[in-house]
Amino acid sequence: MDKFVIRGGNPLLGTIRVSGAKNSALPCMAAAILTEDEVTLENVPQVRDIETERRLLVAMGAEVELGYGRAQHRTKISCRTLSDPEAKYEIVKTMRASLEKMGAVITQEHGYLEARAERLKGAHLVFDKITVTGTEDLLMAAVLAEGETLMENCAREPEVVDLASLLTAMGAKIQGAGTSTMRVTGVTRLHGARYRISPDRIEAGTFLIAGAITGGDLIVANCNPTHLGAVITKLQEAGVRIDQLGPDSVRVRSDGRLRAADISTEEYPGFPTDMQAQYMALATQAEGVSQVKENIFENRFMHVQELVRMGANIKVDGNTATVRGAAKLSSAAVMCSDLRASASLVLAALVADGESILDRVYHMDRGYERIEEKLRAVGAQIRRLGNIFASKDEELISR
Repeated sequence: MDKFVIRGGNPLLGTIRVSGAKNSALPCMAAAILTEDEVTLENVPQVRDIETERRLLVAMGAEVELGYGRAQHRTKISCRTLSDPEAKYEIVKTMRASLEKMGAVITQEHGYLEARAERLKGAHLVFDKITVTGTEDLLMAAVLAEGETLMENCAREPEVVDLASLLTAMGAKIQGAGTSTMRVTGVTRLHGARYRISPDRIEAGTFLIAGAITGGDLIVANCNPTHLGAVITKLQEAGVRIDQLGPDSVRVRSDGRLRAADISTEEYPGFPTDMQAQYMALATQAEGVSQVKENIFENRFMHVQELVRMGANIKVDGNTATVRGAAKLSSAAVMCSDLRASASLVLAALVADGESILDRVYHMDRGYERIEEKLRAVGAQIRRLGNIFASKDEELISR
């Protein structure tokens, strides 16, 4: 199983490029099912979750071509014939009530949910709580439904906008993407399209924190600064200098003297839950006490124990972690527990005294494309033990 070996102490200097957003690419790949024509996606990241989705689509009978290198991270998907159109129970069960409202007949037998409809009907759908996956799933259902679908309390994340933009390029009629209310007028068919996936705002945010925590001078290129507002504001509050260099690049500079600042995770455009763990690593190096409140997901403090093993002073009470900063982190052997927790441990190791070993880094490979190579190119002392994607782990796609 792959490991990272990281020796801390080097400021990150130079330019680091952001890959495409895997949380946009995944639903966009799924949207290819809605047409018999070919769908081409560009700027698709080479990460484990994309390979997992490719296998899922192929198992359903789709033809999926993944191209990297000279192919510029391009994916071509053709779903002319789906021989085994089976979706995961975890996805279908969350959509059951709304699909029934749109006219589907749903039965459960032998542990499976089966949905049938000649054609879905437009409906008025109000989400009980803001959900990215729910918004994306029902948006895909609505574009081919008969009549108009009104969706309220929708997720506003850039990844939802990416999906809506692809569907529109395929012939869908969608109004209000990026707002809390979307109106969809169903069409009888969708056609093929070519679409470029947006930069990964979570990878970009992670690199901003990497530059800040190491006292570096780093240009984060191929990003969308408008997607990073909450993260940039909080880093500036913590004493980090950030300058926008153009429409797709940001410069982060820090002398290492960081100030404590509280965060509270919220739905977009608030501070993203996917940046909470990375920010906590930064907070361990800031003067003073920071409060980190997690409002989106339960049990998302799994990185705390490992940070404490490295010398961090963190106490957890319910959904709030209190971080007493200016901790001198020391090298340790730590365990990666999930995607974003893994990123926080990489950041901590970059400033820890000595050489740290991070085990189970296949979690990183789910959402960060060859992160060790990118970091090494800007001065980090990091190397991988093992071969990328060598693990046989077959985790379900998850955020």
